[in-house]
Amino acid sequence: MGKFNKLLLGSSMFLLLFIVAACSSEDKSTSSASKNDTDGEVFEISLAYSNQPDEPVGILAEKWKELAEEASDGRIKITLYPSEQLGSEQDVIEQARMGNNIITLGGYGFLMNYVPDAGIFDAPHIVEDFDDFHYLTTTDWFEGIRDDLRDESIELVIPDVVYGERHLMTNEKVLTPDDLKGMKIRVPNTQIAIETFEAMGASPTPTPLNDLYTSLQQGLVVGAENPLPVLQGVQAQEISKNLSLTGHQKFILAWMAGTDYIESLPEDIVDILTETGIEARDYGKEVLEEQTEEILAEFEADGVEIHEVDDELFKEAVKDVYDEFPDWTPGLYDTVQEELENK
Repeated sequence: MGKFNKLLLGSSMFLLLFIVAACSSEDKSTSSASKNDTDGEVFEISLAYSNQPDEPVGILAEKWKELAEEASDGRIKITLYPSEQLGSEQDVIEQARMGNNIITLGGYGFLMNYVPDAGIFDAPHIVEDFDDFHYLTTTDWFEGIRDDLRDESIELVIPDVVYGERHLMTNEKVLTPDDLKGMKIRVPNTQIAIETFEAMGASPTPTPLNDLYTSLQQGLVVGAENPLPVLQGVQAQEISKNLSLTGHQKFILAWMAGTDYIESLPEDIVDILTETGIEARDYGKEVLEEQTEEILAEFEADGVEIHEVDDELFKEAVKDVYDEFPDWTPGLYDTVQEELENK
């Protein structure tokens, strides 16, 4: 090879190496810039729920906001929307499914509109305590429900928020299911809540929670059921002066979002939301327990008569409710009880 050709080849190789190095440097620079852009991005999230700000759920939401914003160094910014400000529970779930930047608190009774088996969590007397619910959400059986919900564009962010034990507050005393006959009782607008109170002999009347006080005032309903902090939050005790400790449901809710929205977030942001959400969930449960004890005493001071009831009478009244949902997987109740036996 001639001297000129060697010189030309050497120059070409040098030029090629220079181009490769430059491209590599540019790729690294672009990748680094992209990462820095993501690191600096602020993710604005709307946190929506039906309850009043001073109820345990509202306090839990405030705690989650505080924890998530602090843990993310300001990359997460949460705006709270209590008291159905963004719409009814069902409406906001639909907004989330459409991919909006919303995390909303919803009941499994609403989720059964998408995955019927999810409704078993709202069934009366399905578990003995809230630890049973926590356990169920860790099982392979529940993971199947989560996957089915993902197919419906619903992602469960925190699936086991303790909402409380539901009791009955009425204008007239209720000691047995017979006392409920014909009574218009406010219930959530879910099939399982309606079926449960029909089985007890009442006339269930779905009403938005924010309208409950007015409905009681106007006689549209003569009672309601909910955990004690919720009943106090809507001031039901100002009108209804009889509290029956039916404990007909131990109730959990789920913080949920649209699957597409969650998948659009960086992995570290999702991790922060999950970790701080669990911490806030546990904090909210402590607040609920404290408030429940205090509210019972406050109800008594407000002239509310508190009635112990025979649980077995109410359990007997609702025993056939599990057979009222043909869309459920056959033997669903038994499946849940078998899962709990492995706890």
